[in-house]
Amino acid sequence: MNDDDPFDRGRPVPGWAKGQPLTRPWTDGGATTVFENPWMRLTAHAAVAPTGLEATYVVMRPRNLACGVLPIHTDGTVTLVGQARFALANYSWEMPEGGAPFDEDPLDGAKRELAEEAGLAAATWCEVLRMEMSNSLTDERAIAWLAWDLSEVPTDPDPTEVIAVARVPFMTLLYEIDRGGVRDAFTVATALRAYHMAREGLLPGWLAHAMLTRV
Repeated sequence: MNDDDPFDRGRPVPGWAKGQPLTRPWTDGGATTVFENPWMRLTAHAAVAPTGLEATYVVMRPRNLACGVLPIHTDGTVTLVGQARFALANYSWEMPEGGAPFDEDPLDGAKRELAEEAGLAAATWCEVLRMEMSNSLTDERAIAWLAWDLSEVPTDPDPTEVIAVARVPFMTLLYEIDRGGVRDAFTVATALRAYHMAREGLLPGWLAHAMLTRV
């Protein structure tokens, strides 16, 4: 844990890990930048593994914190957005999500993405999840919220985005996750966290009841 990092500050240690000896950390012998653009930087490191093996380790370092929000309507439906994704050359249905510059309040970034992609604003926000997106390859990290008490606002998608919007029952989203129709990792993790919270009484009762009602 790095207490100098706001994202990690106060990070709890899992109960089973307390008292267990920690393995040696990786050693970083120095980094060089091999590529960078406005969105990310690739760094190559002269690294030494915990086993003592020397290796060149390349890390992708986004210039933004990932932020996402699952907007929940009073009837238990959620708003999702669909768009073509370049890296996997596929079409993906996701919660509204994007990036917040490191000097911006992440919640402000999530509010912006909700408005730009889904045309919604929310009066109530609940942070539910912090994630390391793929910690063997990248230092990208993410924060997710649930939001409700929704109202409509104008959309303003990125110039590269063609966004489709769908409003579906929360349990239908879970069904599509189960059968592989929704695969975006950030959306999957947030939806499953929302389901857990609804089942465990961690959300307002009326909202949990609406979410868990099967249609």
